[in-house]
Amino acid sequence: MEILMLLIPMSVVLVALIGVVFWWSVRSGQFDDLEGPAHRILADDDRVDADSAREAESTERTPPL
Repeated sequence: MEILMLLIPMSVVLVALIGVVFWWSVRSGQFDDLEGPAHRILADDDRVDADSAREAESTERTPPL
């Protein structure tokens, strides 16, 4: 029974801490745009320039030792 005198206040403090962190994240805009990063990954435009493509081809054709 004595352990409840310790666990109940600790759990109340933990819930209050989680509430403060959640409130801060909402106020700072952490949850404003949840779909934007996923769309940016799909719309990423990676282009390989000709020099690096030629370099990659030349390293693939090196003879084994």
